[in-house]
Amino acid sequence: MDFAFPWPVSQGEWLAWSSAVVTLLIGLFLFLAPALAFRVLRLQPRPEKAAAIAEGRGRMSGFYLGVSLCCILLAQPLLYMALGFSWLFTAFGRLLSMMSDGANTPFNWASIVVELALAALPLAFAFGFVP
Repeated sequence: MDFAFPWPVSQGEWLAWSSAVVTLLIGLFLFLAPALAFRVLRLQPRPEKAAAIAEGRGRMSGFYLGVSLCCILLAQPLLYMALGFSWLFTAFGRLLSMMSDGANTPFNWASIVVELALAALPLAFAFGFVP
């Protein structure tokens, strides 16, 4: 069985693929430089809790890397749908936090816009809105 890298050919595939690449870059950032990524995300682990860095490197980056690599390497609409819904629920969780936890900050508003864009790109392709 030969495996060929599935390069995007349509506009919708390019949009979905772009979201997967951005997700991959975020995952690599969390995997390779979790302390710096935490500072960018405005998270501060306690110095006596080194396991917090392991959470960024393991749990947080693992999902970003796993889903995005599956999307890039397999290029299946259902995988892009999973990526889109993951970003959509990320945005929904942030919105809930903004409403109930008092996290209504400019950083969260900018983040929610980015998350909604990263959700819309693969979902538009997966649902056939962009061929």
